[in-house]
This record gives sequence, C-alpha cells and structure tokens, in this order.
Amino acid sequence: MELRHLRYLIAVAEEGSLTLAAERRLHTAQPSLSRQIRDLEREVGTPLLIRKARGVELTDAGKVFLDHARLALLQVEQAGEAARRAARPAKAAFVLGFLTGHEVTWLPEALRVLRSEEPGVEITLSSQSSPELAGALMRGQVDAAFIRRDDKAPGLVFRTVMREPLVAVLPREHRLAAEKSVRPRDLAGELFINPTRTAPALKTVIDRYAKKVGLTLSAEYVADNLAMATSLVASTGGVSLLPLYAQNLLPPGVVIRPLQGEAPTIELALGYSRTNSSPLLKRFLARLDEMITRVAKN
Repeated sequence: MELRHLRYLIAVAEEGSLTLAAERRLHTAQPSLSRQIRDLEREVGTPLLIRKARGVELTDAGKVFLDHARLALLQVEQAGEAARRAARPAKAAFVLGFLTGHEVTWLPEALRVLRSEEPGVEITLSSQSSPELAGALMRGQVDAAFIRRDDKAPGLVFRTVMREPLVAVLPREHRLAAEKSVRPRDLAGELFINPTRTAPALKTVIDRYAKKVGLTLSAEYVADNLAMATSLVASTGGVSLLPLYAQNLLPPGVVIRPLQGEAPTIELALGYSRTNSSPLLKRFLARLDEMITRVAKN
C-alpha cells in the first residue's frame, strides 16, 4: 500500500465521483484511478466504495478506512514539516493565520504581543478559509490561527475570542436598505447569495437560524468566500447573511443592516495544535485574554 493510494481514496470520497476526482484533484485518467482504487480494495481485502450510476459512496468499511487514511497522511505531513523546521536556522519564527477579513481586527494586537515577547521574531501571515487553516494547523504549517471552531479537527485546541452577530448584506439600492433593521420574513423570496461553500460553521449557523424563524432561503449562487459573496450581492441585486466583520470588506454599493429580533451569532476562536511545543506560542496564548480585552475596547 502506497501513500498515493490513500490520497486517491480521499479525493474520490470528497468529490463523490471517480471522474471528478480524476479531473479536478488528481489530474489523471479515470480508468487509471479506478484501477488504483481496485488495487487498494484488493490489498485491504474488502470493498471500500459502492459504484453507482451517478458517483460513488463509501461502504461502512470505506468510512472507517477513510478516517485512518486521513490521519496517516496527516502524520506523514507533520513528520516532513518537523524535519524541515529542524533544518532551519535557529532564528525564532511564528506563522499566524487569519480567517480572511479578520486581520483588520486582530493583526495589530497579535503583532504587538509577538514582537514584545520575541523582538527579533520572523512573522509569516496566512489568510485562508477556516477549513484550510485547520488543516495547516494540524500539519504544523501554522502556529496559531483566528478561525471557526471545528470539533472534528483532530488534535486542535480552540479558545473563544469573540462572538459576532450575523447581519443582512444588501445592495445600497435594495428596498430593504432604506430600513434601519431587517425583519427575517422580509428576506423570504429574495435572491439569496449563499456564502458557505468553504465555511461549514457559517452554513450551520445560517441553516439553524432559517429553521428557527421559519425562513426559506432560495440560494441561486454559492460563494467561495466573503469577497465573492459581497461582489455577488453587488452584481446580482441579491441579499446575503454574513458575520458583522464583513463591514470591513464591503465593496461600493453594498450595505449591511442588523436583523430584527434575536440575531444569530457565530464564534471566532484562536486555534492551535495540542502538539505544538513552541515556547513563543505558549507565551502568545498566555496573553490572549489581554488581546481580547484590548480589541474589545477599540
């Protein structure tokens, strides 16, 4: 069994299709991928996939194998990163991640603390989606990141730094933009820009809120990120629901309005790997409450 077999199975499971996995993720021919998966199944000794007319599904054995495959690849990547770090010069370094858009709020305080703790530290910044940052934390590529909590991410610890409300995001000329706040029922029937393609935590919050208030959201577009969501609002005349920090990144012609009643909230946390033994990370975490207090006052 080779590592590529594990990567192939993970790609097929995540895409739900041998064809899509071959074209989008693995850049190989579908028949070749099918042979590799059959070879893996023969070596494991049991079917891992159920082939259907429209894609594939994991068998019960496949689901168990998938979890172990992901963990095995993660451990290999961690080993490589640890070796690369050991070969680097001894100069202190720290990689800090941000869910895109939160740099505006948290970067100044984070830099202040890191530089006061280690004046000569080499700081690298990484802005990505929460799932991408969680993966980077698990692989040892990022030391700490301001992201959404992910209880399914093995080995990560999360400390809450804030909870922020969701707001309605509207074109400036939209009829609801004239209101000081938006009633949930007024969003019914509107063209909805779903901002959750790479934001599972946000999807959960929006879905729960819609169910709670009896709101059906007709999603015509699904955005990859906040910038795409706000751009689609501007270009299509649709509406969206986004965390309040979206106000830092609004394009011209787009406004936010608070939701009437009990608005849904979403948590932002500082995540880090339980196995990261960096002394600077420990000192950074020790001053997290101080950072939270200072950000709250700004």
